Amino acid sequence: QVQVVESGGGLVQAGGSLRLSCAASGSIFRFNAMSWYRRAPGKQRELVASITSGGTTNYADSVKGRVTISRDNAKNTVYLQMNSLKPEGTAVYYCNANIDARNYWGQGTQVTVSS
Repeated sequence: QVQVVESGGGLVQAGGSLRLSCAASGSIFRFNAMSWYRRAPGKQRELVASITSGGTTNYADSVKGRVTISRDNAKNTVYLQMNSLKPEGTAVYYCNANIDARNYWGQGTQVTVSS
């Protein structure tokens, strides 16, 4: 059984920073790509950033230069460092982990950016 758990969300003022974490646990043989998505109120879920097992990263245009995704394979954990946050960044952030060729989703963590 594999579990994916996000943490690190909260309330922050515009211009502030937050660091989200996503930890995978359980029976894991191969820890592949991991991604962060977000769903803002009234909007569809969108990809924020992704990182392959080899460390190749990809970012949405809306967050480039302000967000950094990284991973610690020894801990089966991926991080999302978000700087210069904007009110439009208010959303529930979800982690998606591809583990042993299956996709697992976390429960989400709320990020609220006040203006």
